[in-house]
Amino acid sequence: MNIQKLYDMQRTLDQHILDKHEELKGQDNLDWKVLALQVELGECANEWRGFKKWSNDRKPRTNKEVKCHACEGTGWIENLQYAGRKSDGPAEWECEFCKGEGFIEKNPLLEEYVDCLHFILSIGVEKDWTFEKVDLLNSDESLEIQFSEAFLAVSHFYVNKWLSNYERLLIVFLSLGKSLGLTWKQIEQAYFDKNKVNHERQLTGY
Repeated sequence: MNIQKLYDMQRTLDQHILDKHEELKGQDNLDWKVLALQVELGECANEWRGFKKWSNDRKPRTNKEVKCHACEGTGWIENLQYAGRKSDGPAEWECEFCKGEGFIEKNPLLEEYVDCLHFILSIGVEKDWTFEKVDLLNSDESLEIQFSEAFLAVSHFYVNKWLSNYERLLIVFLSLGKSLGLTWKQIEQAYFDKNKVNHERQLTGY
């Protein structure tokens, strides 16, 4: 897999965030990025659910219908120019995100995984470390152990912020995605989609 494109996109997003939050410029932002990564990794494990041995519902959350964020479930987007009497066009049009359905199908496990990836890439950008290609592990360990190894890799990097520890974190995390059954095509597209959303959030003051 070639991830250089994702690093480039993450660098652009990080700069957008810095431009919107001047207080982050000229300081070490690794501590909060590492904490955010740990939180997102926990949320990813929660959507996987396999560790919840006390529950009869341990099926990974990979398909969920949710209300469309763009049209708020109506299936239609208001034409603001029309509302302001600046346009003779239609008062509203079909939502392009949900195709007028009012809801969209989401893959919570994939989305949480990609949230983690955003922070891993951002840490690399912060340290000016990028990799074009990564060789994945072929692990026979259980997913419980692989998640724990990912948490451990994050902790090792936090204690010693070395390039070797960052590379290990990247390899362990991307290998976890493979073990979760996520394809690189899925991951890449989900990253593109969330990256776009994150840019929009900066514009709206999310």
